[in-house]
This record gives sequence, structure tokens and C-alpha cells, in this order.
Amino acid sequence: MGLILAALPGCQSIQTAVNNSAQIRFIHASPNTSDLDIYQDKSAVAYNLGFGTITSYVPVLPATYSFSANAASTRNTQVSVRQTLSAAKQYTAIIGNVAAGLQETILADQTSPAPAGSVSIRFIDQAVYVSALDMYLVPATARLLASIPIATNVVLAGNTGYINIPAGTYALAVVPAGTLPTSTTIPLLTGPQVIYASGSVRTIVLIDAPASETPAVAAIVASDYDAPVPPS
Repeated sequence: MGLILAALPGCQSIQTAVNNSAQIRFIHASPNTSDLDIYQDKSAVAYNLGFGTITSYVPVLPATYSFSANAASTRNTQVSVRQTLSAAKQYTAIIGNVAAGLQETILADQTSPAPAGSVSIRFIDQAVYVSALDMYLVPATARLLASIPIATNVVLAGNTGYINIPAGTYALAVVPAGTLPTSTTIPLLTGPQVIYASGSVRTIVLIDAPASETPAVAAIVASDYDAPVPPS
């Protein structure tokens, strides 16, 4: 199952960016919840956010807001949380768990680069239909059975925090917690080889694989920070 890449669904309102504004983005990670409209107090910031998708960052003035997820095209609030956003900070709001127990969590994102020669990666488990997970980043020149996990026993709603690893090319593999990979192991997720550049920062949210006949997971890969590209 490949990665579900970041996408901006529906229409998003444009707010005036100001110096030192806060920024927030939204991820729909609930496998049995229909599309959502996202509101900042009474103002809509995203429409028709589907399962497995993520908005771009939305700039807002630093303040305390209620962020609610409504059933698309209605004012029927499914879940809401109140959060103070600080100047020059970035945040990720995740709407997850099953529809009957929908939860919204807002996390502060890393806005500074990873140490030189490294990449910072944070894993968040929002996969409802599987148990605890072990995550591997398999180097391009290695195999899963010869690799060691980057994070272990991550449970639903678990957040590893940012982990620094050497920059390079890796494939994400996810297996049930405690699995000792062998040549016959079938991971819950096997991702493509991805180049992680020095200084970059990523958040990887694990969700249930859509329309899967067997338990499996997919991943939403979100860019928290990328080093500026030097002028040519």
C-alpha cells in the first residue's frame, strides 16, 4: 500500500497573512466519518475534507479559537476543541478515531530545521482497526529483516515526538508491535523509497488503509519544514 500524499480538498478560505501569524492545518483520519467542513469559530477554513487528506497551512492571527469539524455542507458539529495559537508557530489538527468516538487533537509542529545532516520525523498513530505498531525506515541499500525499528509499540493516538535520523533515502515499513521481521514477513504498510533531505522535518500520520479486505495501514506524509532552496 503506497503512501497517501498530502492534498488540499475542496475550497479553503484565504486569510490575510501577517508577520508572525500562526498557522494551522487539518487532517481527516477517521475511517468511518464522512467528509468534513472545518470551522475556526464561525468562519469556515476548509470544505469537504475527506478521509486520508490534509489541508495546507492556514494563516491566522495569534489568539484562542474553537476549531470544529462539521459534517460537510451542514452546521452539524461532530467534534470541537479550543486552542490558543501563538505567533510564528505552526500546528496540526487531527480529527481521528471512529465516528462514534470522534476526537480532535491539536499538536505544535517543529518549525526549525533538523540538525545538519539529519532529518526530524514524527510518527502519529491514528490507525483504528489495528493494534500497536512498530515503524521502520529501511535504507535504500538495506532490507527490512536487517533493519531496526525507529519506533516501537506505538498505540492508537500515540505520538513519538520528533526523532532525528541521518538524512538519506528510506522506505517506510510498518508491522504489528513485537514482530521480528523475516524474509516472509508481510508488513501492514510498505512505502516507496523517499529522499529525506538534510534539515527537513516531517510528520507521518498512520491511518487505516481505505477499502482494505485485511488489516493494513496507510500513511499521510506532511511537510513541517524544508530548507530554503538557494537561488540559482
